[in-house]
Amino acid sequence: MATEETTNVPGKTVVVPKTAADLQRMKLEKLMSNPEKEAFIPSRPKEYTPKAPVEFVRNVWGSSAGAGSGEFHVYRGTRRREYARQKFMTEKTEKEKEDAEYHRKLEANKQAAESKTAKKRAKRLKKKQKQKAKKPKQNDENKESEESDSENDDEGQEGLNAGEQSQIEDNQQEKVINSDHNKSPDNEGR
Repeated sequence: MATEETTNVPGKTVVVPKTAADLQRMKLEKLMSNPEKEAFIPSRPKEYTPKAPVEFVRNVWGSSAGAGSGEFHVYRGTRRREYARQKFMTEKTEKEKEDAEYHRKLEANKQAAESKTAKKRAKRLKKKQKQKAKKPKQNDENKESEESDSENDDEGQEGLNAGEQSQIEDNQQEKVINSDHNKSPDNEGR
């Protein structure tokens, strides 16, 4: 390939990758050449834990006579380790506090979302039940008007005089007005 450099070594052909993508491709090809072979997966590195503090410090020298010039360096190393241990402990407690706060906040958000969902669900169900209760009334009124229309059709309009016909038409108009009044937007919002 144009991105690789091949060199001939006696007995082998060595391919030197020029880019990171070539290196990744070569590793994948090597891995897939023998699928039965287990791939090495490194374990996670152990968490850093500082050395435990020394229980008894020997050869404690103050500023009194007798302290050698090398003792200061021993003291400085001990002090540095102790400060590192204390820093680690404070960072660990801070991290634990932050984790606890995060989980508490997560729970609060979850409960708030559940309560909101429950409230909206109840509202939807209430609206659905209201519509179901409203529907049978409208269906009953429609059936009654259809029955009365069919009865009027059966009787026949030929034998009726003009007064009776106008009375029937007025009744039908009242039914239509009443059904329209029941369907008005003022009643649906309640």
